[in-house]
Amino acid sequence: MHSLFVISVLQNLFFCIPKAAVLHGKSVGFALQKSRFRNVKAQLSLFNRIIFTKLRLFSTIT
Repeated sequence: MHSLFVISVLQNLFFCIPKAAVLHGKSVGFALQKSRFRNVKAQLSLFNRIIFTKLRLFSTIT
C-alpha cells in the first residue's frame, strides 16, 4: 500500500510540473498571437482608410 502511494505521488510530480510549464508556454504563445493579430488589424484599418481616401480624391478629380 505504501509503495502505491509513493508511485502515485511521483507520477503526480512528474506530470504536474511539466504540464504547468507547457500550459504556461501555450498561454504566452496565444497572448503573443493575439497581440500580433490586434496590431495587424489596426494597421489594416489605417491602410484601408488611406487607400479609400485616395481613391475618392482621384475619382472626384477625374
